[in-house]
Parts: sequence; structure tokens; C-alpha cells
Amino acid sequence: MRTPTFFEGVGLALAASLVGSATHTALSTVAGGGVLRLVIAGLALGYVVYLLARSPGRVGRVTALAAWGGMAALLWLATPSVALYLLLHVGAIWLVRSLFFHSSLFAAAADLALGVLALAAGVWAVVHTGSLLLGIWCFFLVQSLFVAIPPSPARRSKADRQDREDPFEHAHRVAEAAVRRLSSVR
Repeated sequence: MRTPTFFEGVGLALAASLVGSATHTALSTVAGGGVLRLVIAGLALGYVVYLLARSPGRVGRVTALAAWGGMAALLWLATPSVALYLLLHVGAIWLVRSLFFHSSLFAAAADLALGVLALAAGVWAVVHTGSLLLGIWCFFLVQSLFVAIPPSPARRSKADRQDREDPFEHAHRVAEAAVRRLSSVR
């Protein structure tokens, strides 16, 4: 499974901003209030599905999607303020990314900071331009930077060690481990 890239995130930001603003414009003329919550939930669902589809982990995808769906349904029924509604959806996105893409507390904290920065950029763009399209674009553009968060030091050193290692040495070590396992089975 390929991990997400920055340019993939930029494409996703463009698609989300176009779909989100077009949906908001089309539905606000018909339905009136509550459309912004629907757009927020729809974009968050799309992003969570994208993250789960691109995650390297194979276990827990259905559970994570079901938990997100339950959280979204409870939020819809509780009808908190739009600011709290948005903040909780950003928190859910952070939680999914932390569980499926990061293996250290530092990386999860950096991702949380990135989520807060993305939310601030999106709100800033909406306040200063009045454009939902630019707000969504800025939010997801900053979110696409999560791929630049470095892995934990232990994971990085193991990957560096494997990159520098001779293929013969690697095969020799694997063979020795297999012999040790076979000899200890008695």
C-alpha cells in the first residue's frame, strides 16, 4: 500500500474545496440552515475514508470508520455550535491519522499542532475573503503537510540501518534467526 504524498494531498485539497463549496452553494439555496454542518461532515467523511484507504495498517479500518460514524451521528444529534462541531471533526481526523500513520507521541503531537494550524488557516481564509472555497482549500492544503512529519527515532534508525545493509548480510541474518527458531522448538 502506497503512503500518501504531498502532491496527492494538494489534489485532494483542490477536489475537496471544489466539491465542498459547490455542495454548500447548491444546498443552501434549497435547504437553508444546517448545510454547513452537512458539508463539514461530508468532507470529514471523505477525508477519513481517504486516510483509511491509504494507511499502511490493515487492522482496524472498519472499526475506525464505524467509530467516526458514531461520533458524527452523535454530533449531528447534539447540535453543538458550528465552531465546536468543526473542532470535533478536526479532532477525529487527527485521531485517525495518529492511530494509522504515527507511531510516536512526538509525531502525534506534531500532527495535532498541524491540525490546529490547518483549522486556523481555514478560518482565517474564510474570515478575510468570505469564500468557503478558499477556506476549505487552505484547511486541506495545510493538512496535506502531515506526510512531512518524521517517524519516531527508533523507526527511522531501523529504516536507515536496513537501507545501508548489504543484501547478503540481511539474508544471512534471516537464515541464522530461522536456524535458531528451529533449534529451540524441541
